Amino acid sequence: MTSNSSPSTAVETASMQSSSISAQAPTQRNWLIWLAALILLAVGGFVLWRVLGRGDGASEMPMGGAVPVTLESMQPSTLRDQAEFVGTLDAQAGVVLQPEANGRITRIYVSSGDQVAAGDPIMELSADRSQAELSAALASVSAAQSARDNSRAQLQSLVAQRIRIEADVKLQDTEFERTQRLVEAGAQSQQELDEVERDRNAATASLTAAREEIEAAQASLAQAEAFLEQSQATAEATREDLLDKTVTAPIAGVVGDIPVELGDYVQPGATLTTITQNEVLELEIDVPAEQIGEIQLGMPVELFTFSSDDPVATGSLSFISPQTDAATQTVLAKARFSNLSSNLQDNQRVDVRVVLDERPGLLVPATAITRLGGQSFVYVAADAPPPEDGQPPMEGQVAQLRPVTLGAMQGNNFQILDGLSAGEEIVTTGLLNLQDGSPIAPQDEAADANASP
Repeated sequence: MTSNSSPSTAVETASMQSSSISAQAPTQRNWLIWLAALILLAVGGFVLWRVLGRGDGASEMPMGGAVPVTLESMQPSTLRDQAEFVGTLDAQAGVVLQPEANGRITRIYVSSGDQVAAGDPIMELSADRSQAELSAALASVSAAQSARDNSRAQLQSLVAQRIRIEADVKLQDTEFERTQRLVEAGAQSQQELDEVERDRNAATASLTAAREEIEAAQASLAQAEAFLEQSQATAEATREDLLDKTVTAPIAGVVGDIPVELGDYVQPGATLTTITQNEVLELEIDVPAEQIGEIQLGMPVELFTFSSDDPVATGSLSFISPQTDAATQTVLAKARFSNLSSNLQDNQRVDVRVVLDERPGLLVPATAITRLGGQSFVYVAADAPPPEDGQPPMEGQVAQLRPVTLGAMQGNNFQILDGLSAGEEIVTTGLLNLQDGSPIAPQDEAADANASP
């Protein structure tokens, strides 16, 4: 099948399309060039109007004369050099309550968030040992005490008896020696000496028996005391087992979450709840190692929550670690804070501001700053200048555009390093309607003028 179009026709068509595209490209470029030129002219005109415009022509002012503005007098303030970090609060006293014995929860005395004192009951568990077992253990202790007391009394009696026998033995020895001398002298017979010797031997045998009885009594007393100790230990264990079923608060504080419920069976090591003291909190700050030379012990520290612009608590640096954390290359610093209002919590992350230095100076609201060509300006209220030749006199005040050197931000204000003096008044509102030399009317004066008609 053959085509009806010839080669010459295709060439003409391609030539026409090329000519159309070539004609559109310059048109589009010209439009972009004109648009960029208009934008540059508009920006340049605005800058010239703001910087070079003078208030020497009433025709340049909007209808109504002076521009209503708000003025603020520059008063000496305290300028701060400060460093900002993020820290974590840590309660100085907090416990995790755990059962010391197995049991089923039969009563819960508190709720999460309650304030408790030390010794207050928190929970009660079912007792594995009954009160009867404790009574039996106490009865056993009483019996052991009686047995010990009896053994002690018997031992004391035997000791007293031994003392009497020892005295009798001593007397028999003396009598034997005296009789023996008389027999040798022929004053007494041998039979009398034999009788004295028999009495002495009997007394000596009685002394030996008394000593053996004392040793047996001492052994019995020791056994009674051991049994008493064992009975007391058993009774104490039974009592402790019963007492362990009542979980009490070891410290005063606020009850945390209670993950268990009535009827749960718990074992030693399980978490029943927590009690935390938030009256005093310790702040932990990880200071980058390169900033550690800026901070010192005793420097003021302010805390800010993520929803507050004003500090919620103030303190001072109380500890700076002598070591750098090898993993994070940070240095641990600490400060303590009173939390009597309870607006801070354990483990809370807060914004931290460390005040490095304080000195007198001026602060200007950020809303009063005008930036032109990379330079910062403020409008200063000044008396109207004398009229030039042929111009009507001006009354009241005018806004003078003055360059200033800004320091660091302090809250919503800028520190002024140069350009302003104490006592001068600056414009804080209505800046968009001003230019250098514009007549101004403080806001309260403008309100009076509107009310007079």
